[in-house]
Amino acid sequence: MMDRLAIHTITTKAWDLPTAAKKYSAAGVRGMGVWRQWLDGRPLAESRQILDDHGITAVSLVRGGFFPHLTPEEKQASHDDNIKALDEAAAMGASQVVLVCGAKPELSLTESRKHITEGIAACIPHAEKLGVKLAIEPLHPMYADCRSAVNTIGQSTDIIGQLGSDKVGIAADVYHIWWDPNLEKEIERAGKHICGFHVCDWLTPTNDFLNDRGLMGEGCIDIKGIRQQVEATGFNDWIEVEVFSDRWWAHDPDDYLAKIIEAYQTHC
Repeated sequence: MMDRLAIHTITTKAWDLPTAAKKYSAAGVRGMGVWRQWLDGRPLAESRQILDDHGITAVSLVRGGFFPHLTPEEKQASHDDNIKALDEAAAMGASQVVLVCGAKPELSLTESRKHITEGIAACIPHAEKLGVKLAIEPLHPMYADCRSAVNTIGQSTDIIGQLGSDKVGIAADVYHIWWDPNLEKEIERAGKHICGFHVCDWLTPTNDFLNDRGLMGEGCIDIKGIRQQVEATGFNDWIEVEVFSDRWWAHDPDDYLAKIIEAYQTHC
């Protein structure tokens, strides 16, 4: 399954884009989830060439979203940034922009979700023009106050149903969805809309809900089981390792990469 392994640049954040591309390629990793910070400071064409030179595919661009707003100026700024993200994805050859949809504690969840649906709708014409998907990533409900008001696969599917475009899909991250008692049913209902699959693990205890994720096999998530449910929908694309971890970021990055690959091969 090494031909399906992709690693997000945030996972190995000690490395800049050229270093990550070189290290991934040498280790036999052919996919990369590109976080937008890794594109800063050089022309997009140069970043694309770095990946091409190392035989690396940009699997996804992370991240767009953050649609809820309190002012017209915030709304416009969000839209402009999402259009820019779509342009960056197209330039890098990435098939999707991962959307962390956003939320505002000043707004009800209903209002935030309305803004999210309207914000994605406004981006669809540009996504269709470029051939890049807008991939909604539902986040764990612990983030519903300020990071995302879209918290389940089911909510994502409902939004896609309202929008009616095949350029809107779902990036399913096991860290955010594993707890859902309706998960298997909602994965089946989402079907072909699932266009991304992210893996890591949930540690017990978890010391920080953002930056204390585990490598696959370190925690309690049934990663193989969820992968099988997702693949039953017909998904057979990249499996993206996305780990936020102060513990692992402090580790020797070369040894860490070897452990990522071992964990992927054993537990995914």
